[in-house]
Amino acid sequence: QAQLLESGGGLVQAGGSLRISCAASGRAFSRYRMAWFRQAPGKEREFVAGISWSGGSTYYADSVKGRFTISRDNAKNTVYLQMNSLKPEDTAVYYCAADPKIGLIATMTRRTDFGSWGQGTQVTVSS
Repeated sequence: QAQLLESGGGLVQAGGSLRISCAASGRAFSRYRMAWFRQAPGKEREFVAGISWSGGSTYYADSVKGRFTISRDNAKNTVYLQMNSLKPEDTAVYYCAADPKIGLIATMTRRTDFGSWGQGTQVTVSS
């Protein structure tokens, strides 16, 4: 399993931008399908965005489509989430997830589709 460490969270005003990162350990990072999930207080963890091992395919939840961009740098073992036009409802703990199973990323959006998880980074959007 990959070990994942998120960073870059913080407090931002509505309409602002923030980029969070997830650094992964291990030499097999380039073979992992990656994703970002988030969990707001009192709510279940939900899928935000996913990316294929090559970075060639991405998939987004409807709530963030057009505002968030997921990307990866396999040379740096890092996946990113660029968040623009942030809204107060984007406030949550954001988690990085990884899994080596091959599949269409658009069909692999459940928590159980990922075997490795980071500790999370808090993103707070003020109104």
